[in-house]
Amino acid sequence: MGKKIGTLVILGLIALFLYQGIRYFYYHSQNAVTDAAFIKSDRLATLSFNVSGNVISLLKKENETVKKGELLGLIDPIDLTTTKEELSYRIQSMDAQIQTLILQRNRLSPSLSLQTSIASKDMDSVSSETAALNHQIKAAWERVHKLSLDEKRYAAMLKDRLIATSEYEAIHLQSVIAQQESASLEAKLSALHATQSKAKNAMALSSLNEKQTSELDQQILSMSGQKKALESSLKDLEHKVGYTRLYAPFDGVIAKKFVDAPSISKQGSPIYALTDPSALYVEVLLSEKELHGIKVGNQAVVHTDGVPNTQYNAQVESISATSASTFSLVPRDIASGEFTKLDQRFIVRLKLENIHDLRAGMGASVAIARD
Repeated sequence: MGKKIGTLVILGLIALFLYQGIRYFYYHSQNAVTDAAFIKSDRLATLSFNVSGNVISLLKKENETVKKGELLGLIDPIDLTTTKEELSYRIQSMDAQIQTLILQRNRLSPSLSLQTSIASKDMDSVSSETAALNHQIKAAWERVHKLSLDEKRYAAMLKDRLIATSEYEAIHLQSVIAQQESASLEAKLSALHATQSKAKNAMALSSLNEKQTSELDQQILSMSGQKKALESSLKDLEHKVGYTRLYAPFDGVIAKKFVDAPSISKQGSPIYALTDPSALYVEVLLSEKELHGIKVGNQAVVHTDGVPNTQYNAQVESISATSASTFSLVPRDIASGEFTKLDQRFIVRLKLENIHDLRAGMGASVAIARD
């Protein structure tokens, strides 16, 4: 009797193990099962200041919830605000200098073209009159010379009583008048030279004014460029003053606090790690041998050690187009001809239907249903 009971027990155990084995192999044939899965977050950010400085206040602690746009920390802005004020004063001073130069330029510009035109016309007119007068003077002196010769000839004839006294006096009068006319023309020429000198001075003054106007334009252009550069620097400083305040980019929880206040922080140094507990997903590293029958939309179940006795339902959201090792920084060297086949893994992303009590970084076991 005892022998029969022992045989039945053994047969029962064999049947149980056989059932469990069949069930195991059937389950694994219908599902891709792996422990290489992790709970991750789409929103996990390391927050830092965009400027260096003295951190005077950090307002949040680890595991504390925050809202988007909430102030998290503050760098002392005194150095930046002081530099900003200095730049503002320099810009105002430079603007006043530019306005002064513009007024000087405007005083010279309106009458400049008129002065140049008048001086040029005066120069042309005097040159023409001088040329004509020189011809007149030359002709007048030739007439004086001719009348002088005639006067000497008439004087000799009068001495010999060949002509009347009245005839000599007439030629003498003509000679005197001719000399007076020549002298008058010479005086007029002198006056023209004086006028020509004034016209030259006016032209020189006009050229000087043109040069001054050009120099003023260059100064205005140069100072305007300097002012524009200062305004750009001021705008950059205004941005930097804004960067002394650190705000939360989204709703979440402070996962880690890297520094305490007061402390010196460099630009880009981590201050907080912020995560969004509502943006969790499952990343599965699935063997290529298990990849068959896995498609987007397939259902999956997820278990974690962190939340035992709880099943989370999920759905395949995406499957990577390349293996996880494709973009490795140290690719495999197969140039020698030696090759060992390695099991490649592909990243499968699962969308969770519920995330109660899950946390980013947890390990998970996953079973993905095959078609």
